[in-house]
Amino acid sequence: MTIQDQINQFLSSPTFGVVGASTNRDKYGNKVLRCYQQNGKNVIPVNPTEPEIEGLPCVDTISDLPQDVESISIITPPAVTAKLVPLAIAKGIRNIWIQPGAGHPEAIVLCLQHGVNVIADGSCVLVVMGYHEQ
Repeated sequence: MTIQDQINQFLSSPTFGVVGASTNRDKYGNKVLRCYQQNGKNVIPVNPTEPEIEGLPCVDTISDLPQDVESISIITPPAVTAKLVPLAIAKGIRNIWIQPGAGHPEAIVLCLQHGVNVIADGSCVLVVMGYHEQ
């Protein structure tokens, strides 16, 4: 599968999760969330300490995401990413986009071992989907 095929599969999800969503509009965890909103996608922020971000109710963990979430973006420190990927696999998430700077080698290997479509080649969802500041 080419990277474009992987991206197309990722973007075909009915709903997306943003793991590491932030209330700080300068952080990538907020920009990625707004990028999905700008593109008219159903998106759910995952943040255990905030009730809502950008007007959307948060869920505490990946396991709290609804069943129609097939794709998640992960914007967390690499050590946290390594702990989150097993939870995503257990939840049945089929597509994981690990944003640049969030990658962890063991997390990527785990995705590949479990047949998860993992995008962790440095591609950025903000570039691919055409994010713009507003």
